[in-house]
Amino acid sequence: MGSSLGVNLLPLNRKRCSFNCIYCECGWTNGGGDASSFSDDSFPTPEEVEAALDEKLTKMQQGNKRMPDSITFAGNGEPTLHPQFAEVINRTVKVRNRLAPDANIVVLSNGSTLNNPDVFNALEKVNQNIQKLDGGLPETIQWINQPLNPSFDLIQQVEYLSRFNGKVIIQTLFLKGVVDGITIDNTTDQEVEAWIEHLKRIKPQFVMIYPVDRGTAADHIMKVPEEVLRQIADRAEKAGISTRVYY
Repeated sequence: MGSSLGVNLLPLNRKRCSFNCIYCECGWTNGGGDASSFSDDSFPTPEEVEAALDEKLTKMQQGNKRMPDSITFAGNGEPTLHPQFAEVINRTVKVRNRLAPDANIVVLSNGSTLNNPDVFNALEKVNQNIQKLDGGLPETIQWINQPLNPSFDLIQQVEYLSRFNGKVIIQTLFLKGVVDGITIDNTTDQEVEAWIEHLKRIKPQFVMIYPVDRGTAADHIMKVPEEVLRQIADRAEKAGISTRVYY
């Protein structure tokens, strides 16, 4: 994403996420997986986000510094859990258009809030809507991502992702490991084939695949060799899915 200006919409005192991924560099999710589980005043307001972004970009502009290639929403958890996420995006678009018109607005999301129409519509307004899909089989998603919502359903998730009509980038982390005595491997033939079938339904702009590269919440998570990722990418490409390997 080039030179990226990161924006964290989440409270800083702990990780706030709707997933509990075994590979997360932020560690385990200890509560806070639902925006309704904590007060709105623990989040920065849309006005505060707008003011901070305006101030940062103005200083960069006045200091003749290179303007960012992207304004990226990520942080210590799931950015779309912000209860006024849609308004934040609306204000970000206005500031971007005025001060850094060439910058892409990017959101890194796990896709768990796509059932919220306001979130979905806001994501359609950004330049790079990057969503997670870490496997092809339901049980693998449960093992790797551990969604906190018990009603989370992979097939429904693929349906939501397909509703972007191709205006979505899929991000997949491939790994191997043993967690709580269970062997987890989303690089198997069965797993990759199911994953590719989901991608055919979603029709993303492209897919980003990568291995573990930092500390993980669970122990004994192994980094998949680059050769394996290249083989997976080749299979996706042959199925008509544009794929990029980051290693």
